Amino acid sequence: MADSPQYFDLITMGRIGVDLYPLQTGVPLSRVETFGKFLGGSAANVAVAAARLGRSTAVITRTGADPFGTFLHEALRDFGVDDRWVTPVPAYPTPVTFCEIFPPDDFPLYFYRRPKAPDLEIHSRELDLPAVRAAGIFWITGTGLSEEPSRSATLGALAARDKAGTTVFDLDWRPMFWRDPDQARPYYREALRHATVAVGNLDECEVATGVHDPEACAEALLAAGVELAVVKQGPKGVLAVHRDGTRAEVPPVPVEVVNGLGAGDAFGGSLCHGLLSGWDLERTMRHANAAGALVASRLACSSAMPTPSEVADLLARDASPDAGLPSQS
Repeated sequence: MADSPQYFDLITMGRIGVDLYPLQTGVPLSRVETFGKFLGGSAANVAVAAARLGRSTAVITRTGADPFGTFLHEALRDFGVDDRWVTPVPAYPTPVTFCEIFPPDDFPLYFYRRPKAPDLEIHSRELDLPAVRAAGIFWITGTGLSEEPSRSATLGALAARDKAGTTVFDLDWRPMFWRDPDQARPYYREALRHATVAVGNLDECEVATGVHDPEACAEALLAAGVELAVVKQGPKGVLAVHRDGTRAEVPPVPVEVVNGLGAGDAFGGSLCHGLLSGWDLERTMRHANAAGALVASRLACSSAMPTPSEVADLLARDASPDAGLPSQS
């Protein structure tokens, strides 16, 4: 009998890179003199976030065969994320992303992913499909659909998983990676057919569905094939609607925003934790909101992902009558 595949609570597939964040806030990038170096990329960050909450996680992605690639392997292992499916691409450099930090709500990103990012060089033939199928949750992103061969590998992994367990499609719309939304929509529709959960903000939901109203987005995502639609509404919180009629609309957790980048990835890791724990929808959304808020209150993304006790403390503080800081979801 063949050996059973390695089981992970969560396997993510998609973007990875090095984030360089200014160590001075409120300063134009042209005048920043010092930066902090962190592991970045949505798929990697979600795996880190879930690992911080005690989950076994792995990521399927690729880096350059360079010192930044070495750094990312070391960072993943330090965070407790399995890196067995992170392989080098000698032809392309590891991506670097810079951001500017202007709290509370302006965080421009500058992606250096040319001539091509290694994480778009994932090939179907390299995938460990039994492990993908066995995972408690399999998580893919919209960026992974933007170019070949990653597009075919992502759709192939979804088809092979065939909704075995929870399959999350992070809509992850990055307009700089596509010519226009019309190019993306057919691939988004195909991914939604194989997913059981879709998660995104209103702009991302509009790319996937063509509508922008939160309720309409949720209904359109359910109609496209998923069982659970999670629509992030910024300062209005999050709306989650299940096919069985269960719904939750949860306000954001108040925090002083330092860097809003990475909050969505913390939300995603916590969402996975809640789904794996079998929590009800409202508890899952409240926990995910709190995890995202904690990262928004910190400079970094990956290294800022919260522990269970930190999330519990923030939720307890938010429930107290004295809570009243500016909000971030």
